[in-house]
Amino acid sequence: MDWPIAEVARMSGVTARTLRHYDEIGLLPPARIGANGHRYYEERQLLQLQQILVLRALGVGLPEIGRILAEQLDEVEALRGHYRRLLAERDRLDALAGTVSRTIAELEQSRKDGRTMTAINRPENLFEGVQPSQYEESLHDFPEHAEEVARRVAAMTPQDVEAGQRERTAQMIRLAELMAAGHPADAEPVQAEIDAQYRALVQLRAVSAEEYRAMGRSCVDNDAWRAAYEAITPGLAAYQRNAIEAYAATHLS
Repeated sequence: MDWPIAEVARMSGVTARTLRHYDEIGLLPPARIGANGHRYYEERQLLQLQQILVLRALGVGLPEIGRILAEQLDEVEALRGHYRRLLAERDRLDALAGTVSRTIAELEQSRKDGRTMTAINRPENLFEGVQPSQYEESLHDFPEHAEEVARRVAAMTPQDVEAGQRERTAQMIRLAELMAAGHPADAEPVQAEIDAQYRALVQLRAVSAEEYRAMGRSCVDNDAWRAAYEAITPGLAAYQRNAIEAYAATHLS
């Protein structure tokens, strides 16, 4: 049995555009191409796509995924390895959620008491559970942008990568604080944060208003992105999406 590309896209949540990109770079060729020119996938390709998506969720770049798939000999053993990494990632996210929860509680209490936040006295407390490589954007729905991000990251030092990842985490926490303070998504301080995020994106490559809106929607629709935002605080993914939509309508139209 085989499935057309549209059905594979529906089942997996991966866009047909991304599946075509995976074919073009040799990562996931279809089982066959029909007389109508459409790509068709069999069970083997679906299993391979599962591995690709698991590795992407774990922050592995496409070139490294290609190497892993080319070198693996036993699919069951490979899946066991992915499973162990997923369990480790679950534990890391639990630790990160606890870190962020403590930070929010400390911030709220320090503002009430007018005192210095305890975690800032020991700044390493802010980053318990944070592993920079795990915070690489899951951009499989935006392959051109993903490739540019991977190219830039490959030229960076580990210290630069870590600093960038921590800044992105800090951006998410600042946005969570604005949401907790009751600012609507189109409020000026929220839009200032979104403007900084957009300017960082366009330093990599041009990003149109529609593509930026699509990235905003992915904060909710993409499982990896949504999990990262919701680990900070429930509702943050939708808040980021709404803020991006307001920014695109006001600044990019």
